Amino acid sequence: MDASLRNVYEHMIALGAGSLSHANYLAHFVDWTNSMWSQLGVLQAAHACEIFLKARLAQEHPLLIFESLPKSTADCVNKTTGLLDFESLLQKGQTITYSELPEKVWAATGVKIKNLELYNAFGKLRNSIQHFAAPNEDVSLQTSQFIYDVIDPFINSQWGMCAMDYCDDSEGYEYLIPVLAGRGVNFIVSQNISGGLSELSTLIQDGTDSYVRKMMRMGKSAGLM
Repeated sequence: MDASLRNVYEHMIALGAGSLSHANYLAHFVDWTNSMWSQLGVLQAAHACEIFLKARLAQEHPLLIFESLPKSTADCVNKTTGLLDFESLLQKGQTITYSELPEKVWAATGVKIKNLELYNAFGKLRNSIQHFAAPNEDVSLQTSQFIYDVIDPFINSQWGMCAMDYCDDSEGYEYLIPVLAGRGVNFIVSQNISGGLSELSTLIQDGTDSYVRKMMRMGKSAGLM
């Protein structure tokens, strides 16, 4: 396999971040003209998580994202170089399914997915929506919990990323964080909050007293002043 493909995980991280940005927007903002708005948030969040987990596998080795490995006689082997043609493999190969990813990531890296029960439940919710059996409810809160209880700790532990930094809203944290506070959703505090602890305190003021205290402690731990 071409050595340059060992950096394919970087492209996958960027793609996952783009999907996460859209999921954050769909989960915490509202467009009343689109009845599928909150359900699309579920699809984007699950997709983002799946890409991030596969990116971590690809960081170890790109072939780890595939269900099985091809033989040297397979038609995805370049006849001239004798090396695996990764582009052909992508077209013909079967990548690991959502439900199998946590165990594959653990086996390859030793990293366990936080809140595996929520991960599995959210996968079932995604499947339900995709197969036209969506619940007759706003699932935005469930998407919030999935993003910040599953995706956020994973991308932070692996690449130092914070989910709050990825949202399609042009106003930054001004609208996203107050919604999280109102829902009581904990998040890893980013050092990119320019106003430090003072700004964080303002953004989370709609949370309960215990929530505010906890998030302020997390802000101090993140190095905000």
